[in-house]
Amino acid sequence: MFVGHALLAFALAAGGARWTGRSPERSLSIGLAAGAFATVPDVDMLYALVGLLSGVGGTLDAVNAFWSASTHVHRIVTHSLVVGVAAALGFALWSRGLEREGAGIGALRTRPDALSGLAVLVALVAVAGLASGSLGLVVMSAFVLAGLAVATLAVEFGGLGPRTVLATALLGLLSHPFGDLFTGEPPRLLYPFGARLLTDRVLLSPDSTLHLLGTFGVELATIWLAALVYCRLTHRSLRTHVRWRAALGVAYAGAALALPAPTVDSSYRFVFSVLAVGAVGPAPLVGRAYRERRAIRGVGRTHGVGREFRTSAFGDEALTPLLTGLAAITLAGISFAVVHSLT
Repeated sequence: MFVGHALLAFALAAGGARWTGRSPERSLSIGLAAGAFATVPDVDMLYALVGLLSGVGGTLDAVNAFWSASTHVHRIVTHSLVVGVAAALGFALWSRGLEREGAGIGALRTRPDALSGLAVLVALVAVAGLASGSLGLVVMSAFVLAGLAVATLAVEFGGLGPRTVLATALLGLLSHPFGDLFTGEPPRLLYPFGARLLTDRVLLSPDSTLHLLGTFGVELATIWLAALVYCRLTHRSLRTHVRWRAALGVAYAGAALALPAPTVDSSYRFVFSVLAVGAVGPAPLVGRAYRERRAIRGVGRTHGVGREFRTSAFGDEALTPLLTGLAAITLAGISFAVVHSLT
């Protein structure tokens, strides 16, 4: 789900920006900013590394310890809609100071906008400390620092203004919690207030395995949507970047007979194995792309091939293996679901 949060925000922001008349380049910048903001709430998983390091009984024990430790804080402090709105305002005010000063972070001390943004964010950290103790204080501090980094990069490299930073931050931070409704405990959407909007995960099927496969399908659909938006903005055809090797994913159907029926709470074997299928198809394509890259470099030095042609070729060489792998994983998931349903 970590990837899906970023790609959903990217697709919505970039596609929406293009639909409202922004240039493809500008739309990509807006989409990247929204996608980056959508990853920020999961900074609370840093605490789960404590559990991962303590899992000394083997790989499965380490994974279980990782997720067990994550329940202490994950989807609580940083997954709140209340926190998301306040944080987005703070990041926008910070970016407004950056935009007006135009001289980097070190020259922002006298800018009221930047200081106002920092005041809002410091207040968030203080509230988290009061509501959740030292762990909440640390997690919210990491959340704020990550968001400030994204806002700064959006201004310095993306050329985004404060209103756009506000919009992308709101989209990224507020869409994130809803992507977690299908797995695990629902986020605390109104933190730091005690009221809870949801107490149970949203089930796609009463069958726990079909629920997992449905959630996996939603994630894949999100990734395909982001890929489609990216291809449209870069004037590429989605179909031309999927090679026949993706059909090898159908062979994963046999795993439905070999593996115990997976569920959300015991999904490791299914997830790791089906993702491994994605490396089977594109692996030879990566080697071929590397050889073509070296050939293009040689031709460029000899015959003066322009930078624009080489950059376009490098984008294609990465996109083809990625989309072929994604298609293989999709076919693998569908095949697994069909066999599971029949058996």
